[in-house]
Amino acid sequence: MSFGVVILVHTALGRAAQVIRHWARSGCPVAVHVDAAMKPARYARFRAQFDDLSDRVLFCERHRCEWGGWGIVAATQSGAALMLERFPDLGHVYLASGACVPLRPVAELDAYLRDRPGTDFIESARVAHVPWTVGGLSEERFTLRFPFSWKRQRWLFDRYVALQRRLGVRRRLPEGLEPHIGSQWWCLSAATLRAILSDPQRPALDRYFRRVWIPDESYFQSLARRWSGRIESRSLTMCKFDFQGKPHLFYDDHLPLLRRSDCFVARKIWPRAEAIYAQMEAGGHPAGAAEPAPARIDRVFAEATERRVRGRAGLYMQSRLPHEGWENGFTAAPYGVLEGFAELYEGFGAWFAKASGATVHGHVFAPEGAEFEDGASIWRGALAAAPELRDHNAQRFLTNLIWNGRAGRQVFQFGPRDSQFVSWDIAKDPNARIGVISGAWAVPLFASGLPVARLKDEAARLQRVEADHLEALRSPHAKARVRVWTLAEFLETPDEALARILADIAPGRTGPLPAPPALRPLEGFGRFLQEMRNQGMHPYLTGDVPAEPPAPRQPAPRPYIVRPHG
Repeated sequence: MSFGVVILVHTALGRAAQVIRHWARSGCPVAVHVDAAMKPARYARFRAQFDDLSDRVLFCERHRCEWGGWGIVAATQSGAALMLERFPDLGHVYLASGACVPLRPVAELDAYLRDRPGTDFIESARVAHVPWTVGGLSEERFTLRFPFSWKRQRWLFDRYVALQRRLGVRRRLPEGLEPHIGSQWWCLSAATLRAILSDPQRPALDRYFRRVWIPDESYFQSLARRWSGRIESRSLTMCKFDFQGKPHLFYDDHLPLLRRSDCFVARKIWPRAEAIYAQMEAGGHPAGAAEPAPARIDRVFAEATERRVRGRAGLYMQSRLPHEGWENGFTAAPYGVLEGFAELYEGFGAWFAKASGATVHGHVFAPEGAEFEDGASIWRGALAAAPELRDHNAQRFLTNLIWNGRAGRQVFQFGPRDSQFVSWDIAKDPNARIGVISGAWAVPLFASGLPVARLKDEAARLQRVEADHLEALRSPHAKARVRVWTLAEFLETPDEALARILADIAPGRTGPLPAPPALRPLEGFGRFLQEMRNQGMHPYLTGDVPAEPPAPRQPAPRPYIVRPHG
């Protein structure tokens, strides 16, 4: 083989050994670095597995490797120096980890590198030119000092960064150094790697990079720019990152995607991905002279990132809670909210379900409990009717109700007697189609037959609640489609109002409007409202209902007006 492999190992030793043996059996010399944090006895057992390959599998000086620290660079230097010393005729050195798995035959990678002598495959970009950095430290990783472990000494790490910022600390770069960053996983020509390791400034460069943040993503990436004759700024190892900057883990169900990419190596592979490791043992997936094309599968990972960050509208995942505003839409589908209709009509829910084809619930926020369709005590998604469970988080109850019925249209009743936890939520929800008959709460009070003196305080309370709700519906922040009629306005043309709200909630409905159900008896209702006024409670949200409500009428035609000339 024209190239050797430096492998960094710290976990999943069984799989790491399998990968090392695969490289070695394919003809590649392998320099192995094992994290110094591993206990000596365990290290000895791991190393003894390769006694039969001692001519090809080498073990270098060990360093303690922590994420974001210098140890990873020191480990790479040790492995690379040993590789170049023992195999001076190599054309390239490929850096990998124990979780990097060859996807294609090793011979294809060897042929690819032979055809490109002197080319260095290393992602190397100026910090200011790329948006890769996650966590707030981009240029500062080179201008501040980082002597503390980000994982083990996080408090000290954060306090020391804050102190340096406050003092205006700015480190001086070594002469001639222009910082670059990129993927840790590279394949450098032997000539470039020798030049980096024997750089006359190496003691000063190493001292500087010891206090750089995540130096394994900048040390070789910066120094390759000083010594390389030809850089291909890309890695031959496919590694995808999520929106937090963490590498994706590949499982067996990713195998078709990995094959489609035509990449030589992929990381990180889940240790139990049996199919991926079995493909490696079988020699890999042949792709001939095909150029690695990780961009072919970028769309899939972009969609995964989008799903991870934004989710699906109306579906709330642990990763986005309790962060308000992270949701991708409050609810999953359009739904209807009817306020006051059931109070005016007998059997309104059944009629509206037949007319619209929707699932029509009762008052799902009623104080006694949720009134699901057909009186169910448990609804789809294991939603319970119990009010204490519902009101523990009424917003999530509503989003679950809509999510679990998103295949069709759902409608529920709402009113001032109900729990008002979701009043503002439905007002701001673009999926909500809301029809309100203000003042309709007075009809059940009238039907109770109780004296006005006993009802006026309850009427005042319901009116205050409904006024607050109407304020939310009329707010500049409201995004729902809202229609509001006073009770007096509705009683003038009820059939027209019903047709409008039906068109809002069931826009695809065709055919004539079914005959509406009968209005509840309202003889004496106007006098009841007047008596409320006489006792000091003014039911203004009902509108001006006359002493006897008028018979429903059709809208009057527009008169023909004759205008004089001149």
